[in-house]
Amino acid sequence: MITRFAPSPTGPLHLGHAYSAILAHDMAHAAGGTFLLRIEDIDRARARPAWETAIFDDLTWLGLTWPQPVMRQSGRLPAYRAALQALWDRGLLYPCTCTRRDILEAASAPQEGAPPQGPDGVIYPGTCRARAHTSPLPDTALRLDLARALATLPPLAFTETGPARPGTHRPDRDAMLHGIGDPVLARRDFGTSYHLAVVVDDAAQGVTHVTRGADLFEATPIHVLLQALLGLPTPVYHHHRLIRDAAGQRLAKRDDARAIALYRAEGATPDQVRRMVGLCAPSARRGADAG
Repeated sequence: MITRFAPSPTGPLHLGHAYSAILAHDMAHAAGGTFLLRIEDIDRARARPAWETAIFDDLTWLGLTWPQPVMRQSGRLPAYRAALQALWDRGLLYPCTCTRRDILEAASAPQEGAPPQGPDGVIYPGTCRARAHTSPLPDTALRLDLARALATLPPLAFTETGPARPGTHRPDRDAMLHGIGDPVLARRDFGTSYHLAVVVDDAAQGVTHVTRGADLFEATPIHVLLQALLGLPTPVYHHHRLIRDAAGQRLAKRDDARAIALYRAEGATPDQVRRMVGLCAPSARRGADAG
């Protein structure tokens, strides 16, 4: 078993990150496997060395260990370009010049009510899909032609072991077309996207079990599709419960009051943080997932 924790160095780690990292670490070690740390720093405008240092400090304080060197997405751009080129050569990508406002306006009219939402927000209405193009254009995003991509493959499937929806899942083609739209695989400012990078990196690192929050479950069909298109293995997925505040809201990096560093400064111990998020201390662990 090879698991991973892949934070972005754009803010402090909070209790939700602690839960996800400890869970992935404990799952791997209980199975005699390996826990990896990966730094997802493709957002160069927001990534900061200080936050990366804080990630290492917090995870080490929690008692987690991982092999060196750590993979950083900022050093993986050639691998992402190669994957994009392979998809482009098959006619599965197209350039998109739409802004978020363009997408919102196109998706809203002439319908009434709020436009439909997917894993990436408002579902893209396909504005640029039919435009003629012979090569990627400068300062454009690259989108996957979802209908064309799905037509090249047999039915998709993946295994989920998370507590909420365990079992074999078979993403429905029509549900993907209407509930996802054409996802961005290369943002104009990144040269890649979360969807593409995470798939390419998981395969490169031999990740067998992807452990992440339940909020990313709806994005999993995109990742399984990309794995099939690129000839990459599909790992087992484990989408765990989310750590929420007193109002029931999912924790975000703006929730500095729940930052791991603050609990450290106030004298909390790693075992106390484990108990805060509902996980046993290593010596008392009875299972990989407490929720």
